[in-house]
Amino acid sequence: MTSAHAREDLLRELAPQVLGVLARRFGDFATAEDAVQEALLAAAQWPADGVPENPRGWLIQVAYRRMVEQVRGEQARRRREDLSARHEPADRRYAPPADETLTADRDDTLVLLFLCCHPALSPASAIALTLRAVGGLSTAEIAHAFLVPEATMAQRISRAKQRIRSSGLSFQMPEAAERGPRLDAVRHVLYLVFTEGHTSSGGPDLLRVDLSDEAIRLTRILHDLLPDDSEVTGLLALMLLTDARSAARTGPHGELISLTDQDRSRWDRAAIAEGVALVTHALPRGPVGPYQLQAAIAALHDEAPTAAETDWPQILALYEVLDRQADNPVVSLNRAVAYAMVHGPVAGLDALAELAADPRLAGHHRLHAARAHLHEMAGDREAAVGHYRAAAERTSSQPEQRYLLMRAARLAGPRPTKS
Repeated sequence: MTSAHAREDLLRELAPQVLGVLARRFGDFATAEDAVQEALLAAAQWPADGVPENPRGWLIQVAYRRMVEQVRGEQARRRREDLSARHEPADRRYAPPADETLTADRDDTLVLLFLCCHPALSPASAIALTLRAVGGLSTAEIAHAFLVPEATMAQRISRAKQRIRSSGLSFQMPEAAERGPRLDAVRHVLYLVFTEGHTSSGGPDLLRVDLSDEAIRLTRILHDLLPDDSEVTGLLALMLLTDARSAARTGPHGELISLTDQDRSRWDRAAIAEGVALVTHALPRGPVGPYQLQAAIAALHDEAPTAAETDWPQILALYEVLDRQADNPVVSLNRAVAYAMVHGPVAGLDALAELAADPRLAGHHRLHAARAHLHEMAGDREAAVGHYRAAAERTSSQPEQRYLLMRAARLAGPRPTKS
């Protein structure tokens, strides 16, 4: 008998395969997704009964029977409405028998990702729907991850499914002309899921390992399906290279540890080696996009033996290319910090001053944190303290707040006396 953790991993792996079979068979994504969730709940009996010899087939048949029941119930409702409203003959459309055998003869995970990440959905809705339909997470798990009530998340997922249903989208790969923008959306949603897991936007914990792990798992699936897409490869490399530092990012009490102060012996060298190999393979083989560039920057950080030996000139050069590609204020902010590491804190502060007029950064805690860091480098303790405190007021992440206030308190204390 497998452990509970192994069973959960298996169910999450099988969930999109089962959903793909039903969605293709019935052409109704929303109802199929509900049926799959019921089958996953029914699989909770496996620890007592033992995992079936063919767990995918078991899930398909259970979900299929639920689907048939729902379709027949909907048909009966429509017949009653038709007979009552128009006194017309009953609808003779046929629902398949509940004991019909279905087989998962192909992997529809990529189709599901394209469907869940449709540009018509908001990023929040696309993330929720992807985690449920493709990741196999329950509504309660997703709600917990994003710190919202389960009822709120259920409504978000329901609206997303309704949006897909009302749009008339069929369960198939988009045409070639649409595939590029849709793949952009898929990559972006997976990146957002990972980012939330790597640095939680709110709450008591810095890391949400379940989310970052799920993002990596789904991106691996996407990479297996699209091995020649250099940006998918870059995205997977970026996640691995960033996640490799996770064990060293927090102290024994969950406190944030900056990159400079991390114990690099705790970094995951296997993940770093894999990430470096992926980005090295991707860069020469296609248009260089933002995920490859970010992965290359992460690789330079990971390969530096110490913080002092970081190749900041090369990182700055990559950020300058990235800044020209992407209209992203956070990228510009990071470029300014890299500029300071190469040309000095005063030059970096001048670069940050040019970004202050961008309304997307106005009041953002990262801008104040960057200013505080550079003022500290320049020896202006008073200015650094003010910006550290301003940054702490503007973030809802409790570990970040504690870290920023600790930096401020350390600088605001008495200056060390020279012996």
